[in-house]
Amino acid sequence: MKPTRQTIETSPARKAFMQLHLSVLLAGFTGLFGKLITLNEVDIVWYRMFFTSMILVVFTGLPRVGWKKFLQIAGCGALLGLHWMLFYCSIKASNVSIGVVCFALVGFFTALFEPVIFRRKVSWAELLLSLITVAGLLFIFSFDARYRYGITIGVVSSAVCALYAIFNKKVSVGVRSRTMLMYQMSGGIVVVSLIIPFYLMIFPAGQDVMVVPTGSNLWWMLCHALFCTIGMYLLQIQALKQLSAFTVNLTYNLEPCYTIILAFLFFGEARELNLSFYIGIALVVVSVLLQTWRGRR
Repeated sequence: MKPTRQTIETSPARKAFMQLHLSVLLAGFTGLFGKLITLNEVDIVWYRMFFTSMILVVFTGLPRVGWKKFLQIAGCGALLGLHWMLFYCSIKASNVSIGVVCFALVGFFTALFEPVIFRRKVSWAELLLSLITVAGLLFIFSFDARYRYGITIGVVSSAVCALYAIFNKKVSVGVRSRTMLMYQMSGGIVVVSLIIPFYLMIFPAGQDVMVVPTGSNLWWMLCHALFCTIGMYLLQIQALKQLSAFTVNLTYNLEPCYTIILAFLFFGEARELNLSFYIGIALVVVSVLLQTWRGRR
């Protein structure tokens, strides 16, 4: 019996693409929270992980996992926490638009790292699509020397995020999504706490660190944890069970488009950008559309 069109359209891969794009939409708000929350990036990451852990413990309890698996999950959480710190540092050193566009390099780094880690052949199609993204970023990099420090930090952040996504796909096999995220946050916060002193030696804080959030900062942090962490990463982990890390990371290149539109509306950043920026964004979008078409086929 031949599969009907309806069967094909409701396949696990199609569902995974829907989950992936919804998670990207939620991710589009992450950069805005990084701007709205006036705390240092170290505080933002620490409390983001703390609040997420507390919320998940209430709903999932403490499911049993082996020590080896827990350490692997905690290691993924540490990579995620380091990526977040560098990401928010990039935003504060430049602006929301620059910080999220640098995130588009994750697909390029994944195309380089994933074949080595999973011991498979390099995909020339993935490298070509990644190079389209790199070309877009080269246009963006050239538009204003004031933001090159923030751009450099953003590039390092994207490399760390690529490693997180690759190892997360490998470690999450056989683990429920909520359990995976809960132990990533709770185990990762321990490792991140150990990393913070070394991080501050490299990137000295321009404001007080480990400040308890109050007022609007507390409200934004809770929203950030609930929607842009729990909701977003549960959807992402589900998508990774069906799609490759490269497809997930390249699709996340659409995050800058959502964030930039919101930054234009709320922060008036459109006046800070020029033609080369928009050419770069167009190339990033083209690379995502081509990979989505390729993945659906």
